[in-house]
Amino acid sequence: MYRKHPTWELPQKTDAVMIEINTKGTDERKMVINMGPQHPSTHGVLRLAVTLDGEVVTDVECHIGYLHRCFEKYAEKMDNFPAVIPYTDRIDYVSAMNQEHGFVIAAERLLEIEVPERVEYIRVIVAEMQRIASHLLAIGTFGLDLGAFSPFLYLFTEREKILDIFERTSGARLLYNYMAIGGLMREPHPEFKSETAAFVKQFRPKIQELQDLLSYNSIFVKRTAHIGVLPAKVALNYASSGPVLRGSGVKWDLRKDDPYSIYDRFEFDIPVGSGEMGTLGDCWDRYIVRVLEMEESCKIIEQALDAMPDEGDVLQNVPKRVRTKPGELYARTESPRGELGYYLIADKGNSPFRVKARAPSFVNLSVLPVISKGSLLSDLVAILGSIDIVLGEVDR
Repeated sequence: MYRKHPTWELPQKTDAVMIEINTKGTDERKMVINMGPQHPSTHGVLRLAVTLDGEVVTDVECHIGYLHRCFEKYAEKMDNFPAVIPYTDRIDYVSAMNQEHGFVIAAERLLEIEVPERVEYIRVIVAEMQRIASHLLAIGTFGLDLGAFSPFLYLFTEREKILDIFERTSGARLLYNYMAIGGLMREPHPEFKSETAAFVKQFRPKIQELQDLLSYNSIFVKRTAHIGVLPAKVALNYASSGPVLRGSGVKWDLRKDDPYSIYDRFEFDIPVGSGEMGTLGDCWDRYIVRVLEMEESCKIIEQALDAMPDEGDVLQNVPKRVRTKPGELYARTESPRGELGYYLIADKGNSPFRVKARAPSFVNLSVLPVISKGSLLSDLVAILGSIDIVLGEVDR
């Protein structure tokens, strides 16, 4: 129960916004409003304390920790390395396959385990399918934040097709627990190759439909061009990665620049922002990078389907309890949101002694206060959506 202040009354809370009255008397024009933590445009349980001068944003303070899931401590308390994999799904629940891929690569390097060639191809295929599904969600909700409802429905229709394939492959639609240390949890279903190839074939024209419907829509361009400009130098200083970094014109992708798995066998391009509709590094550039990346993922999937061996064991061929040699390593992969890293320390036990996850959403979110100053409050929604964070990954 609120007590009355001797000179003023505390404001009443609302579901979405709470206004904090400036009582210091330093600047009567400024006030602080809280977006979230239960606000649809924060893409999760994130609270933004926004300082406003009228409608102009003068400062943004990100309050995180509402979705903390203790991943690192859970991982260190498991009886064995494979038991950690289901917890990686829950870090970035929108791209669970990519989370699993990063962890199993780190664990296999630490345990010195070789992976069959067929397994590598299947992993790349599902990781790129997951990248497309993640970008479809990011783009659909981004348009929805700015008032474009129809693209959201069209894109989610395509995303459902990917989830149908994943469900038949792993038995789940969101948290898959499909990749295993040394292999996969199960053989893909018999129609895996044909269904995946059919999806890619019918999906390519949908990318062009998206371009016509949303990318060059005059209202959408006005809401995103010249908004939230992130210069390349600032992006590098803040260790940004993924589409946030590439949207600023920096051509950096771990699949090309520090290849892992079998990515060095495929031909594909790295889309970057060019300032085509506004200023280099604005919201529109970060958006279009994700659109173009879906086309490049289609190229990788087609090449992997053609080269994938039809025969070979994919099941995990490693005992659950493997006594590790003392050591440590850092392995990084390119998730849909950027550089996903796992730092593992092993002693002589069966489980990791220390696990540290380097989450790209957490790092990318740190640029929000910098690129939001001077923007309008309505533009802050666009800027946050263009960063594409997942709060499970921010808080871990």
